[in-house]
Amino acid sequence: MGTSFPRIQFPRIHVITDSVSVVRGVAGLDDVAVQIRVKSSDALAYRVAFEAVAICRGLGTPVLVNDRVGVALAAGADGVHVGADDLPVDAVRRVLGPGAIVGATCRDASAARAAVAAGATYLGVGPAFHTSTKDGLPPPLGPAAVAAVAEAVPGTPVLAIGGITAERVPQLAVHGVAAVSAFVADPKGAVAEFLAALR
Repeated sequence: MGTSFPRIQFPRIHVITDSVSVVRGVAGLDDVAVQIRVKSSDALAYRVAFEAVAICRGLGTPVLVNDRVGVALAAGADGVHVGADDLPVDAVRRVLGPGAIVGATCRDASAARAAVAAGATYLGVGPAFHTSTKDGLPPPLGPAAVAAVAEAVPGTPVLAIGGITAERVPQLAVHGVAAVSAFVADPKGAVAEFLAALR
C-alpha cells in the first residue's frame, strides 16, 4: 500500500471516478485525491485502479478504491473507502496495515466516532444534498447535520459528499468535499473551482 498522509495535509478534494481520462485531468493537482469507483466487475475496477496508480504515483496524488479491498491491494493503491455494506473499518485496517488511507461513510455522530475508533483516516458524510449519481441513497442530511458529524470527530478530516457543487461549498463546515459528476466535463477546472470555494 502507499504512504500515509498527515491529517493536517489530507487532500480536501476527492475526485470519484471510473474514468482514466478524469484521473489524467486531476493527477498532480494540489489538494486532490482520486477515488476509483467502478460499479461492475473486479476485473474492470482493477484495470482502472492499476492505470490510475501508474498515472498518479509519481505526481504525489493518492489513489483510493471504493469498496474493493482486494482490488486496492492488487493495484497498489494508497487505500480504500468503505460504506455501511462493505467490510468493517477495523477489518480493512487489519488487511491494509497502518500506513493505508481508510475512509468510511457515516451519517451521524455515533457512527463517526466508532469509525475513527476502528481506524478510519477520514470520513465521507452524506448525501449532503440531493443527488442522482447513486441509486438507493437515504435522504439528504443538509449542511447542519453534516457539520454535527464533523464536530463529533475533531482532528479527523470530514468530506461532504452528495450533490456537491462549488456554489454549495460555503454552506459546509467540513475539511473538504468529494464528488463524481462535477468532474466529468472539465476535471481541472472543477478542482480549481472547489479549491477557491473551500478557501
